[in-house]
Amino acid sequence: MRASERAYRQLRDEIVAWHLPPGAELSEVDQATRLGVSRTPVREALSRLHGEGLAVVGKGRTLVVSGLSGDDVAHLFELREALETQAARLAARRADPTVFRALAARFAGASALLDDADPDRLAYYGLVGDLDDAIDAALDSPYLLRSLVSLRSHVARVRRLSHDNPERLLRAASEHELIATAIADGDEVLAAQATAVHLRSSLSTVLASLGAAA
Repeated sequence: MRASERAYRQLRDEIVAWHLPPGAELSEVDQATRLGVSRTPVREALSRLHGEGLAVVGKGRTLVVSGLSGDDVAHLFELREALETQAARLAARRADPTVFRALAARFAGASALLDDADPDRLAYYGLVGDLDDAIDAALDSPYLLRSLVSLRSHVARVRRLSHDNPERLLRAASEHELIATAIADGDEVLAAQATAVHLRSSLSTVLASLGAAA
């Protein structure tokens, strides 16, 4: 893997996980030293992050991690609902049911993934990522898939705002179980509706988290 790709992935993952919070400086020199690479791959990585909206120009033209306001989140969820409900509908039409029945079973046991031994909820978010990947694979719609992929880092970043709310995560696991079951059953209407309900509940939780932090 190229040094620029490694630098990009590490910085992106740190931003998504809030290890680099909004406003954190992304100095080319400092990040090169920290990551143990030259400035050129870091410059390329920062350019990609800027292009994706995960970094913005701050004071002195140094890039910083972009902010995440309530308006930003609301706009993101407007787009998510449009794209993800259609993705669920197409997955229900085209998917291998056995894949989604297995995912539904895993979400039914998701409470075991939400213990205090995993404060970052990595196992739980890994399961959510597996559902995303399965839906992506079932779509057979390259243009829709490209649009979804461009959202992934932003979506993962917003999801982490719920990681200190285990009650919400348990409800979200049930919502994901219903989505997976609807797709396995080939029920396009329920798959889309369950996805919309999940997104609206998630939006309410995230906006409440942002309000509490303000």
